[in-house]
Order: sequence, then C-alpha cells, then structure tokens
Amino acid sequence: MKIGLAMVLVVASCVACALLLGRPKLPVAAAAALDSRDDGSSGSSLEQQIVAKEKEGLDALKSGHLELFGNLTAEDAVFVDAAGPADKALVMSHVGGFRLTEYAMEDVRFVPVSATAGLISYKITEKGVSHGHEFSAQVYVSSLWAEREHQWVCLFSQETAAKVPPKQPS
Repeated sequence: MKIGLAMVLVVASCVACALLLGRPKLPVAAAAALDSRDDGSSGSSLEQQIVAKEKEGLDALKSGHLELFGNLTAEDAVFVDAAGPADKALVMSHVGGFRLTEYAMEDVRFVPVSATAGLISYKITEKGVSHGHEFSAQVYVSSLWAEREHQWVCLFSQETAAKVPPKQPS
C-alpha cells in the first residue's frame, strides 16, 4: 500500500507535535507490539535500528555511495529544507554534487509511530563539499523511517538550520 503525500505530512505533523509535547503514551497493544517484536534484529530496539539506518544514509553521502542512499529513500519520500519540499527524484539529482567529509549527531530523540515505524530528531554538525564549495553547518533534522517489505526506508526528512549564537564582545 502506497502512502500518499498528504498521509505522510499528517503523520509527520502528529509526530512533530508528540515531540514537542514529550514522549507519547502508547496504547497497551501498541506498546506490547513494540516490546515483543521479533524481527531478527538480534535484540536491537526500534530506536537503535532507525538511528543505524539514518547513520547508514549519512555514511553513504560521506562515501559517495549514492545507490545505497537511494535505496534507503522511499520512492514517495518527501524531503523539506529552506528551499521547500522535494521528492526523491529531485533529492537524488542534487546529491550527486554533495559529499559529507565529517558529521556528528547529538541529542537524538525518538518517537515510535508503530511497531515498524518511528521518527528521530537530532542536531547534526557537518562538514563537506556541495557542488564544489566547502561548507560547515549545524542543522536540526527530523526523519521518519518505516519498514516496507522487509527493508527500512526514509519516508520524510526535514532540515532546519540551527541558529548560531551571536559572538560575545571581548
């Protein structure tokens, strides 16, 4: 079943609200499904699996393995940044000229959406080259991941530039 853009945006909005209000209380059945899930992940929690997939995508951008990055991105994915929303085709056309040279994730937060989906939010400090220009940035990222047909894919990601504190007078 394909999830439409409107559904992805509704789910992402609900999850973002949950992030702002704190970790949601799951219904007993949903919590039990998350706790007892046997997916062959060697005891890896849903959060650990999703964080690992996010890092795998970032590592693909670091190594230039764009096919892997594409495989980790759902066909109907939506990515949002200061330029607005973009579909997978547009994102893939832009990552060809983009390479991370280093990155660090901090303050990772997790919200389970279902037994096979979850949202992470974190701050990334990154350096790299974008279309021939070196850059360094601090960005807040939210990514919604789901397992589809036994494969983890990113359905939605939004990036917001972090405010740089003003320099204090000497």
